[in-house]
Parts: sequence; structure tokens; C-alpha cells
Amino acid sequence: AEVAARCVARVLALARRDLDLQHGEFPEGLLVLAYGSFGGAELGFASDLDLVFVFDPAVASISSSGVRTLEGGRYMARLSQRVLHWLSTPTHAGPLYEADVRLRPDGAKGLLVSPLNAFRDYQLQRAWVWEHQALVRARSVAGPAALGASFSEVRNEVLTRQRTADDVCQQVGRMRARWRRE
Repeated sequence: AEVAARCVARVLALARRDLDLQHGEFPEGLLVLAYGSFGGAELGFASDLDLVFVFDPAVASISSSGVRTLEGGRYMARLSQRVLHWLSTPTHAGPLYEADVRLRPDGAKGLLVSPLNAFRDYQLQRAWVWEHQALVRARSVAGPAALGASFSEVRNEVLTRQRTADDVCQQVGRMRARWRRE
């Protein structure tokens, strides 16, 4: 898992450098979160990387400095896409890693990258119980340390929220009923 985390951090740095060459410099602000076996540091030989991308809301209103400028949200979306592309690009030895981003807020229909405050709101207001269970193993693996600390605070806030046993049982029942329907 440590090798994978270092690879993700290096790919993020390379993708940032590449994007900056095209669109001009932009402040750091993307955090890559590891979920699942990657987040729990239990990767197996054929494991994929469960990734979630969040960014610092302070960079949302900033634009890159180049001739072909990008505003903050678009820059972060492109940077996330580039990280995923570089991780999964086929080589003679196969891809570096397969990445799975379906654990992001709102799943496959949700945005690839979210500001941390929107991630927090989603986790507190709309996330399913199983999403909170997945958050238990989540950790930051690449990006600014200060943003990683802010994510840890959000994670702690969500996971230490008061819950009643009846509420959790009802949510699990609804979740199982939905899975059966689907």
C-alpha cells in the first residue's frame, strides 16, 4: 500500500506539472483519498485502487495563470482525470494500477472531484450507512498536508456523530431493500 501511495503522489505531481505547462500555474489543492483495501493498507497483488478526489474550496474561484486559463473547479477536474489516465495507461507491463472512483459522493453519477466542504455536506446529510463504513478505512495518500488534516477532521466529525441503533437498523434495512430491487 505504501508503494501505491508513493506512485499516486508521484503521478499527481507529474500530472500537475503537465497541466501547468498547458494552462499555467495553479496553487496546490487536490487531495487524493484512498478507500477500501488501499485505504486500509491491505492491497493484494491484483487489487485496484479505490480513489476519491477532493479539493480545497479556497481554490475554486482562482484561475490558472496561463494563456489557456482554467478556473479552479475545471482545473481540479482535469487534474483528477489526468491522474486516473496516467494510473491506468496500458504499457508493455500492463497499467500501473487500475483505479475505481465509484465510492465518490453520489457514486458513478456524481462529480469526479468535489470541494471538501461539499464532500462534508454530502457525508453528513445524504450518505448511506455503508458510505460511512467505507469512510472508516479512508485516508489521504497524496496532496497538501494541510488539506489532508482538514479531511481527517471531516472524517472524524462524520464518524463520531451521534446515532441511535434504531436509525442505523432502519438505514441498513432500506439499503438492503434497495440492493434486492436492483
